[in-house]
Amino acid sequence: MPDWSDDDDDELAGVETKVLLGVPDGLIDDPADITDAAVSRIGGHPAFLPSREPSFESSLCKVCSFPMHLLLQIWCPFEDSPRDRALYVWGCSRGGCQKKDGSIRAWRGLRYNEKYAAKLEKKLAIKKEHEKAMAAEQAKPKTNPFAISTSALNTPSNPFALGNQIFGASNPPPVAPSPSPSAEEPVSDGSDTDDESDSSQQFLTVALAATTLDDSPWKATSAYDPLYLSTTSEYLPPVTQPKLPPGVKIIDPDNESKSGTTWSEAYENSLDIDHVFERFVKRVSHESEQCLRYELGGTPLPFAKDDIFDRLFSTSTSNITTVTKSAFTVTPRPNQQRNYSPPTNLIPPCSICKSPRIFECQLMPNLINILKNTITSTAIATSDQPGDQDQRRKKTREQMDGERKKAVEEALKGGGDGMSWGTVMIFSCEKDCCYVTADMGEESKECWREECVIVQWDM
Repeated sequence: MPDWSDDDDDELAGVETKVLLGVPDGLIDDPADITDAAVSRIGGHPAFLPSREPSFESSLCKVCSFPMHLLLQIWCPFEDSPRDRALYVWGCSRGGCQKKDGSIRAWRGLRYNEKYAAKLEKKLAIKKEHEKAMAAEQAKPKTNPFAISTSALNTPSNPFALGNQIFGASNPPPVAPSPSPSAEEPVSDGSDTDDESDSSQQFLTVALAATTLDDSPWKATSAYDPLYLSTTSEYLPPVTQPKLPPGVKIIDPDNESKSGTTWSEAYENSLDIDHVFERFVKRVSHESEQCLRYELGGTPLPFAKDDIFDRLFSTSTSNITTVTKSAFTVTPRPNQQRNYSPPTNLIPPCSICKSPRIFECQLMPNLINILKNTITSTAIATSDQPGDQDQRRKKTREQMDGERKKAVEEALKGGGDGMSWGTVMIFSCEKDCCYVTADMGEESKECWREECVIVQWDM
């Protein structure tokens, strides 16, 4: 299991990590993009995959039962999967719901893409044949590079002839078999129409048109203005070593300690500084606009040293030997190391296929700032009341718009409400299952599954 330490960032400095960062990239004003599930976004209304519309109850807060705002929608199909896939995250901004389970919920939507599945099947078949051909080629007997062929004895004397024979320069290289078409290249078997051939790339990368939300309860709910969510790779710049003035030296606290407590122990045991939070801030500072960190199967970046951190990163103790020069004595001292090993009572397995859930992504604090700066165009959950559906229908649209705008201003500009989390971690089914029932007897063409959300709240 990966370990956690304050030196991790220094070891990774100057490299591009495996983490993809999501950053805001302007207002979505294209109607086609607003309804396209393949367009990742911040805020707005959800754009569902072309399937049956999910139950509206998916967006209800489990604390107050009010509709929540869509925080993020991410287009994130698994590699070599025939299914379109999107992840949706809703959050409640009511003050009374903060720091309570169920006020942030995440769902994944899946839909079988028949056209992409056909392309993928051909791609994998070609890849398999290519690997088989490569294995057969490697299994052939290899020529001994140190064997002198008989033809060399019949050639004119040349002081460089032996060297040429050793490196195989005097004989033409063997003709390699023609490689199979690359698994990455589109395949044409003659059965595709011209339209399919011209748009094959679209089949591989773009979702079909999303289900319209007109005349849907999803359209009538609160929403932030939609923003594009673009991705960029995380890069950690090299660590610059400070230049010390002449005559200045760094004193090792281990050598200066008179109490027997090493510097590392004092560092870990200090009560006035949260070093987990310091590391979080340092890591995020390299790209301050990040709203999302995505690393499927990776390790989350903890926000602070709290109960969630202690449970995600368990402690293992080993002995480190300390040698005291003056007395020539050897004293073992405990050394604590944290390993990323989430327990099942915190991250339960998938409720359908029972496979482990793995880390997929986490929402970052800047997302709250971005959402606060958007002006919503529809209702906000704080203005809704259970059972008021009939009364709202009787109001004019102008009255409702005025109430919604007022509620938005109160909720997002200091009206006592607002989200207050440090980071939101989302763990999803490792197999991305789409079974109809828990007996795993039949896979569905589409599914709508709630995944595990772990929140480290703002301290």
